[in-house]
Amino acid sequence: MSQRPQALFAMTAENVPQVFPPEVLARLRESVDIDPALVAQNFAHPGVRDVLDRTEILVTGWGCPRLDEAVLDAAPRLRAVLHSAGSVKSFATPEVWRRGISVSSAAAANALPVAEYTLAMIVLAGKDVLAARDRMRTTRTSSGWGVVPGIGNYGRRVGVIGASRIGRRVLELLRPFDMRPALTDPYVDEREAAAFGVPLLPLDDLLRTSDIVTVHAPETPETHHMIGRRELALMPDGAVLINTARGALVDHDALVAELRAGRLTAILDVTDPEPLPADSPLYDLPGAFVTPHLAGSQGNELARLGLTVAEEAERLLTGGKLAYAVDVAALEREA
Repeated sequence: MSQRPQALFAMTAENVPQVFPPEVLARLRESVDIDPALVAQNFAHPGVRDVLDRTEILVTGWGCPRLDEAVLDAAPRLRAVLHSAGSVKSFATPEVWRRGISVSSAAAANALPVAEYTLAMIVLAGKDVLAARDRMRTTRTSSGWGVVPGIGNYGRRVGVIGASRIGRRVLELLRPFDMRPALTDPYVDEREAAAFGVPLLPLDDLLRTSDIVTVHAPETPETHHMIGRRELALMPDGAVLINTARGALVDHDALVAELRAGRLTAILDVTDPEPLPADSPLYDLPGAFVTPHLAGSQGNELARLGLTVAEEAERLLTGGKLAYAVDVAALEREA
């Protein structure tokens, strides 16, 4: 009989081979006894119920059912939840922490591709690449070589809204560039901002002074439509808004009005609603560049999430401290 602790996948079944390809699954199975063919999409399923009774570690992911009191009663040996995605708020109830169950998340790993997408868009926006492509597509001509005034990334002010994992990573990635990043975050003080190497500004000041604004705040009742008509009006003519956080942080009606006026440009990987309805003006407005929520882990990037879980399982079983433990006290203000 295996001496490894019993583990169980709890997520949408098709995510298992994507997040845990063969080499990552093999590494995970060095630490735990887990069957990739048995995936809990419903904890009431008889086959799942039998394994849940002796499960010590849940390996969760997108589509994990809620861990309520009844489920936890059915898992008396459960001691850890290792989440192979970002936020745990959709399924981890307060009862999980009340029972002393450790919770870890791969949110830090998922932040990396979002920050990379953001950096790419900042650089492209500074060079006016997206609008230039559209102009060439429309005119079928090229102006050829020549100096284009008003573009470029030297000295460009980039305003980062939110010192989340992604926001902090964006600031790190911007360091080698000759840009001038700034930060706004109500939970960050001047000392912390100085550690990031950036000035800390009130939101209004950041909006007024930034050429490019990128949103990395969590979706909470307080941040709903935090970028509305008044806030958009503060942004200078020609400024660019990038949103890879949540669509509801931006008032889309107000944004559409600014885009129709040709005053601002928007790069949106998230929208409200999501997906956009077929008649949304954001598909056609020349100042809107919309992508289908692909900034986060996709394709081969998913294996990094599974590897994070495998490494956490190794730490757990060798008596080490989880590197990515979820802080329940901070959960309220996280995505």
